[in-house]
Amino acid sequence: MKNQGASSAVYGLGFIGALIYFIQHAQNFWMGVVGVLKAIVWPAFLVYKALEFFKM
Repeated sequence: MKNQGASSAVYGLGFIGALIYFIQHAQNFWMGVVGVLKAIVWPAFLVYKALEFFKM
């Protein structure tokens, strides 16, 4: 098994930042719950938007 400490750290910091962002901008409890789910899958949003931007 390989040591993947650096990539885990980047994902962890990104998760915490996304979680704080989405919860701060939530207008009600359920939007906060959706924000937690979005924070878990934030890399997928990033890749999707990058591919959309580069028209791939």
